[in-house]
Amino acid sequence: MADTAFGWGIVGFGWVARDHAAPAMLAAGHRIQAVCDPGDRAREIAAERFNPIGGVHERLEPLLNDPAVQALYVATPNHLHRSAVEAAVAAGKPVLCEKPMAATLADAVAMAAAVQRGSVLYGTAFDQRHHPAHAAMRTAVAAGLIGRPTAIRIAYACWLDVGWSMTGEGDNWRADPKRAGGGALMDLAPHGLDLVEFLLGDPIAQIAALTQRRVQGYDADDGAVLIGRTGCGVLVQLHVAYNCPDALPRRRLEVLGSAGQLVAVNTMGQDSGGQVTFTDVEGTSCVLPVPDASACPFARQMAAFAQAVAQGDQDGFSVRRDLHTMHLLHQAYAGDDPCR
Repeated sequence: MADTAFGWGIVGFGWVARDHAAPAMLAAGHRIQAVCDPGDRAREIAAERFNPIGGVHERLEPLLNDPAVQALYVATPNHLHRSAVEAAVAAGKPVLCEKPMAATLADAVAMAAAVQRGSVLYGTAFDQRHHPAHAAMRTAVAAGLIGRPTAIRIAYACWLDVGWSMTGEGDNWRADPKRAGGGALMDLAPHGLDLVEFLLGDPIAQIAALTQRRVQGYDADDGAVLIGRTGCGVLVQLHVAYNCPDALPRRRLEVLGSAGQLVAVNTMGQDSGGQVTFTDVEGTSCVLPVPDASACPFARQMAAFAQAVAQGDQDGFSVRRDLHTMHLLHQAYAGDDPCR
């Protein structure tokens, strides 16, 4: 009997692909058809742990030519996103690309143009959209639980020093602004910017930021504060950082409204879990029920993308929306105070 599971090709097999995306594909009932990565050790790990039936390759071409690869997941360093996405689109392969969309706005614009010309499904991997707690918060906001939304505050921080590595390759490209496109702001803020639109259905229209290079010894920013306002007037505040020790409280999402507020603790990140609390105007608090609370955000994302490919439904994934997020990142860096 032929294997009818959805077949993925993985482009770039670093930490996120190895520890989160690939296991999530399997958890969603999918198949890892093939992997490519220029690194010898990355290919060894892919072959040992996942044994893709279409092989593990140094170059992208075998994945593009494999009819059993139904979609590509791109998890290369940011500056390589454009070439992989454009190749996928030219081959007619749907593509889910890790965030941020690209290292530069110019690359993102070119990618969006290629996607639109090719009429291929594209999505940026904003896994926070697929966290069960965030889905429950979105439903609660839409139902009017907190009244009229007034503000969103997000803290999303971690510790990432110059030698940080989860795979032992000793190359922390996230601390290299030439390859990453920036630092903590470029890496962590996209999740928050996208979550605002997801939770409210109202994208950020104005943005400004201040960055810092305060603790870590690299050229990229290791912290940033962003403020913004959505088209309907909801105020947005984000603090992102690479200079916050991981043992400290560092992941918090608040949605305030005229009739109450929702506070999520430890929901932002690669794993399920955390807790959401609702507080009403009387000051009474209760835990917000979260359907499928233990479901893996990455597995839900992979399942949603495969379903979109199968149904030709692009509502959940939008290159136009993701390009808007890239414009916001560009504006945030462009308006930064140089005296930092």
